[in-house]
Amino acid sequence: MKLTILGGGGFRVPLVYGALLGDRAEGRVTQVVLHDLDAGRLSAMTRVLAEQAAGVPDAPEVTATTGLDEALRGADFVFSAIRVGGLEGRAADERVALDEGVLGQETVGAGGIAYGLRTVPVAVDIARRVARLAPDAWVINFTNPAGLVTEAMSRHLGDRVIGICDSPVGLGRRIAQVLGANPGEAWIDYVGLNHLGWVRGLRVAGRDELPRLLADQELLGSFEEGKLFGPEWLQSLGAIPNEYLHYYYFNREAVRAYQQAEKTRGAFLRDQQAAFYDEMRRPDAAALTAWDRTRAEREATYMAENRDAAGAGERAAADLSGGYEKVALALMRAIARDERTTLILNVSNRGTLSVLDAEAVIEVPCHVDANGAHPVAVDPLPGHATGLVCAVKAVEREVLSAAESGSRTTAVKAFALHPLVDSVNVARRLVDGYTSVHPGLAYLVE
Repeated sequence: MKLTILGGGGFRVPLVYGALLGDRAEGRVTQVVLHDLDAGRLSAMTRVLAEQAAGVPDAPEVTATTGLDEALRGADFVFSAIRVGGLEGRAADERVALDEGVLGQETVGAGGIAYGLRTVPVAVDIARRVARLAPDAWVINFTNPAGLVTEAMSRHLGDRVIGICDSPVGLGRRIAQVLGANPGEAWIDYVGLNHLGWVRGLRVAGRDELPRLLADQELLGSFEEGKLFGPEWLQSLGAIPNEYLHYYYFNREAVRAYQQAEKTRGAFLRDQQAAFYDEMRRPDAAALTAWDRTRAEREATYMAENRDAAGAGERAAADLSGGYEKVALALMRAIARDERTTLILNVSNRGTLSVLDAEAVIEVPCHVDANGAHPVAVDPLPGHATGLVCAVKAVEREVLSAAESGSRTTAVKAFALHPLVDSVNVARRLVDGYTSVHPGLAYLVE
């Protein structure tokens, strides 16, 4: 079975390959093709993967190419993990927004819109090529903003593209563990959009255990989201929000923390990863050791500004191991082998949330089998969550429209309608700022 990884020179690729090395069942991946536009990054990653595979019998064969059509042709699965504009682009997204006093995070607010405007045209081109060169392939989208990009690709691939994110999985695991339950035996009632969802229940043996957690302030304050949001706010919501909702609920504090930080997250990762890839140019460098060291620092500093603003302290050791690769491989195995499972995924709504149309991509529990992912019926969201979901989905639709039409006016509308952008004039200046620093937005005209 052939797996193609787009963005194959990306830093997190060894997480995926490491998970593949532990898969010994029939129908497993035997060939991994890494595709990237940067040959130097591809070389670095193939070195890390070679060290990972040392001594592992029948490790999947790894090849690398800068030719997209070559990488896609004949693929059974495609993992799309591209970053249009690189980390330099992410750092610019953050800085342009912060200079206007609004959030520049990678997937939330102005930064997420800018990233989406750069990424959607590229993702659409990939989707069209997959449909032509590998029509039977399943595309698993890692690329952020994950929900928006998955929806753009679904217009050309239908239900054969599925978006993933590890945030809901990590949240459900933490809630289950603090309640003394086995995460693998718990049903997580989670619903929303990517990076904009809430856990409203956690059922173990048919019983919803979340009310017990919400009633206990000490227990609520003992894990990541309780520290981040505060027990009182979680009790007010009657649900546990995805960590990214901290940017909405505590926006002023988050923006201030990012403005005061020595470096934005994107700038930190840009510099950190540049040092790693520079080290990989030395033929005597221990590739896997250098990658492990860099990854540990990356995970420990995740959302550090938000935790500082909330006084949440350091991340728990259990949250430093990532997890998106486990979700991706569980999804791939379920489809390839018809091993039925349930995962929280980004898929077309199909009537699951009545306030959104059928084609809107949402993030909900899905039953997965050989025919793909099937969203599970969920109860309606409360009013406050419905309003936020509808507002952000409307912004995503304006981003898709701007990317398709090339309209600067529509791009301004996307920024102006976002709940975290507080003025049409700010939206106009954001578009001016982003188009001046990103060649990839040159397609936006009046």
